[in-house]
Amino acid sequence: MILQAAAEMLAEDVAAKLSVRAVAARAGVSTGSLRFHFPTQRALQDSLLARIYEYLLPDDPIRDRTLPPRERLLNCLRQVLAPLGTNEDARTAWGTMYRTFIEPEPTEQVRAAYLGHQREAERRVEHWLTVLAEEGALPPGDHTRTVRFLLTVVLNGLSVERALPTRESVLIAEIETLNAAVDHVLATGPAPPAGPTGP
Repeated sequence: MILQAAAEMLAEDVAAKLSVRAVAARAGVSTGSLRFHFPTQRALQDSLLARIYEYLLPDDPIRDRTLPPRERLLNCLRQVLAPLGTNEDARTAWGTMYRTFIEPEPTEQVRAAYLGHQREAERRVEHWLTVLAEEGALPPGDHTRTVRFLLTVVLNGLSVERALPTRESVLIAEIETLNAAVDHVLATGPAPPAGPTGP
């Protein structure tokens, strides 16, 4: 009931912050009852994201536990880039983004539409990192900086590169960039257990 209420709020406004108080009111339960099941706003959002991605992406590569975390995160990033295609398709996609969000005056409506789009991308990447953190491949906690890095530098950067005219194969450079990004992200993983100190 609580997750359904949160999902309905998200469907109505993709930029919704899903505060505990607002979700409790929508679900018709007390905030204390909601906090019993979801002690923090983050726990509520993570549970909702897991539900959404189970439904929307039943074959989400992050769930393929037959592969190590590194390969799964690489596959997730590749999955996001794949629909852009290369060259002509990528130019078309970026042309649409430009006409929708950059060319018009930055009105409140344009800003809200872009922020909703951005928030969905952030939620998707945050979901991947949360799954890896739950498995111990990344430290638990706030992954905001890592999400920003993957979206800005890796996904947005590589999608722009696909749209630009070049003589070289973009895909070879892209593979190197994806590997470097994933290695960087996973290098911030949990420190190895401390061994005995002193003689």
